[in-house]
Amino acid sequence: MSDQSARPMVNDKREIFGWAMYDWANSAFSATVGTVFLGPYLASLAANAAKASQDGMAHLLGIPIAPDSFFPYCISISVGMQVLFLPILGAIADYSHRRKQMMQLFATIGAIATILMFFTTAPVWWLGGLLFVVANLAFGAAMVFYNSYLPDIASEDQRDRVSSYGWAMGYLGDGLLLILNLAFYLMSDKLGVPKDLAVRINLASAGIWWLSFSFITWARLQARHAVKHLPKGETYTRVGFKQLWSTVKEMKNFPETLKYLLAYFLYNDGIQTVIAVSSTFAAAPLIRGGVGMDQSTLIIVILMIQFMAFFGALLWGKLANWVGSKRSIIVSLVIWAGVVIYAYFGLKGESRVLEFFILGAFIALVMGGSQAISRSLYAQIIPSGKQAEYYSFYEVSERGTSWIGPLLFGLVNQIFGSLRPAILSLIFFFVVGLAVLLFVNVKKAMADVKSFENS
Repeated sequence: MSDQSARPMVNDKREIFGWAMYDWANSAFSATVGTVFLGPYLASLAANAAKASQDGMAHLLGIPIAPDSFFPYCISISVGMQVLFLPILGAIADYSHRRKQMMQLFATIGAIATILMFFTTAPVWWLGGLLFVVANLAFGAAMVFYNSYLPDIASEDQRDRVSSYGWAMGYLGDGLLLILNLAFYLMSDKLGVPKDLAVRINLASAGIWWLSFSFITWARLQARHAVKHLPKGETYTRVGFKQLWSTVKEMKNFPETLKYLLAYFLYNDGIQTVIAVSSTFAAAPLIRGGVGMDQSTLIIVILMIQFMAFFGALLWGKLANWVGSKRSIIVSLVIWAGVVIYAYFGLKGESRVLEFFILGAFIALVMGGSQAISRSLYAQIIPSGKQAEYYSFYEVSERGTSWIGPLLFGLVNQIFGSLRPAILSLIFFFVVGLAVLLFVNVKKAMADVKSFENS
């Protein structure tokens, strides 16, 4: 279907499957690269580089870097760049109607950068960090355009189900690749493959997976408008800034939408932090307040969560249909708060490993569902024709605050010398986020959007 096509169908199963397959494709980057393999590998390379220096630091462009801090610094840089660039990219996409082409461009850039991580070796230990910054920025940009298609491909009554379906496909896809990569890594010695080469192959496989399955999306996802060409003497950057400024001024007409974004800012930071620090908490020695779980058990828990999250996302799609989007998010946040509270008081006796499996099951149950329904609810309270811009703010709200929770967790752990109060401190994000969400009037938010569109 060409970009000049008229209005394509809504709720078309073929297109929805193609859309969801992008979640299947790009989630491999999050799991294999971001969660499991790249961080430890870069830390080991940086530590090896630091052996040659007198201060015990790895040096890049004359800047001393603690080996364990190199990957977190790369995450911070990429997130900062997303906050700066995603809104303007969204504005350009909405103005030009080149949303699909821009999604293709950034997905391809991100996948190729991931494939090139194969060449990250000891002499160029910094290359993996540089490629991660590029790939993560491209990942976030493509997600803006991907998310913005949700209100176009699904009718209002189907958005919770379709959004949950996309998240479920993402967990299934990254879970399948992750289990293959972990199996290859664990058996690499028997296969005669050095561990560092096995890691590099796994990193590249995520990029190949991302790019390969994206072609299903490109084949089935349809553009909604004819491409809009620039006026004479204008540039997309200039027009994009004008469009963005106009949208920022217009957002005052949607106070409930802004209130919802604030709630999402808060509770999603708690979600992302729990996901990020759960393995650290589980693996820490008991004398430091953690569970003290061995690496093989952690790997099993991670895989269990990935596959259970597939069913959890689908379940939450049905729950939203039964009780409504807002109520289903509220239920998920109550469960998240319960997870944090139990992690503080429990996981101490001989049954702590079993308890952690049960806790992981609850995390899997709500992890995809809370995020999927949050995305679909947002689709109902933003104006049509500017989805990419508004979803750029949504993506920024997801990633722009992702440093606050880990910072609080780290500070509390350092002050109290225990991970237990640190994990409990995250209750703040769920309680305050839930409190703000309770005051969001979804019906008024939808009415404000319709009134604005009809004015």
